[in-house]
Amino acid sequence: MSIRLYDTSARQIRDFIPLSPGCVSIYLCGATVQAAPHIGHIRSGLNFDIMRRWFVYRGYDVTFVRNVTDIDDKIIKKAAEYGEPWWAIGYRNECAFNAAYDALGCLRPTYEPRATGHVPEMIEMMRGLIERGHAYAADGNVYFDVRSYPDYLALSNQDLDDLRQPSDEGETGKRDPRDFAMWKAVKPGEPSWDTPWGRGRPGWHLECSAMAHKYLGEAFDIHGGGIDLIFPHHENEIAQAKGYGDAFAGYWCHNAWVTMSGEKMSKSLDNSVLVSDMVKRWRPIVLRYYLGTPHYRSMIEYSEEALREAESAFARIEGFVQRVCEKAGKTVEPADEVPLAFAEAMDDDLGVPQALAIVHTTVRQGNSALTADDKETAVARLAEVRAMLGVLGLDPLDEHWSGGASGRGEDLHGVVDSLVRLVLEQRQAARARKDYGTADAIRDQLQQSGLAIEDTPSGPRWSLS
Repeated sequence: MSIRLYDTSARQIRDFIPLSPGCVSIYLCGATVQAAPHIGHIRSGLNFDIMRRWFVYRGYDVTFVRNVTDIDDKIIKKAAEYGEPWWAIGYRNECAFNAAYDALGCLRPTYEPRATGHVPEMIEMMRGLIERGHAYAADGNVYFDVRSYPDYLALSNQDLDDLRQPSDEGETGKRDPRDFAMWKAVKPGEPSWDTPWGRGRPGWHLECSAMAHKYLGEAFDIHGGGIDLIFPHHENEIAQAKGYGDAFAGYWCHNAWVTMSGEKMSKSLDNSVLVSDMVKRWRPIVLRYYLGTPHYRSMIEYSEEALREAESAFARIEGFVQRVCEKAGKTVEPADEVPLAFAEAMDDDLGVPQALAIVHTTVRQGNSALTADDKETAVARLAEVRAMLGVLGLDPLDEHWSGGASGRGEDLHGVVDSLVRLVLEQRQAARARKDYGTADAIRDQLQQSGLAIEDTPSGPRWSLS
């Protein structure tokens, strides 16, 4: 079965046929770095990280580009508000985004270009669009003439006559109010660059058309982003790129929002939950499970209860992994292939919920094998589970989660393990002398500290509750 993806532009699920056999090129609209990331921002990165991992599993060579918008109206406004340089605001928040991606186990992109590093490419694209009659300069601004591109609004399925294009202060000289700015004339105190049409700075949309062209060429396979970017951002990207002569993206994939009380999570609504705060309260692997396991096109309604459910669900998987490794006396390596039903679910528009159901079914089968003292079957099921979790970026034995990537997590686990085992020895001694009250008190105290204690034939075992 071939991989099938929902293509927003076709409004249907399509078989994925790459431009180059065995290769996949993906452009993902990344962070606008005016503020630190909330979990709604990071969901997009997680969803497309899973897509990328699945293509790699299926044997594709993936080129993954995720841009950074480090100059725009919001960043300039924040700089004025805080009395800081615009580039300082941008760099600080870019670092915060990368820390969040890293914490949640997202693979680093192949390329991560910044908008401000590609002004020459933007100038070249504007020059080409003006020569082709798709753009014009006015009062130091450069606008795209939306009526010059007949397929404008095809992605969002809107009628041009009903369009009310977002417009900013200083966008003067438009021939049509629906035309959008590719370049904005310089204003006092704002950053600016030289162009043939005067000093100014990029419009939001031009950067992505120019950077996709530079890093992926005239045509590439998949363009991704949140559903809120379909209009105006992605519509305007398409108009610019195709007006310039590029074929641009073959498939358009969009992830849904994380909502709170039914509204999109956003800084402007003051209903956002910062990743930096969340990882202090929840294990990052649990947060990845929570954000990454719903279908990418379905909304996630944020709640503490839902996070607790995700934590409990992942604990069942993690507990099985630990028990089998203890039974085997070694780390069980992932299987070479995932189960067929898991693969079929992932091939069908990245059906992670259905694929996750196969993970839990396999865990139950493995637990039954453990109960029956069938070590061979339990080990086989764990190998399958690790292969599936690896695709989802959720394998607890992967060095990213076990501490191997930095060393500090493993060191800390060792310290805690030594201390807990010392307390457990005291509990065992109390049980040996039939002082069950003391033994139970020690167990209860450990549980209140966030540890779960399980008595096994080989002795007590602890885990995070």
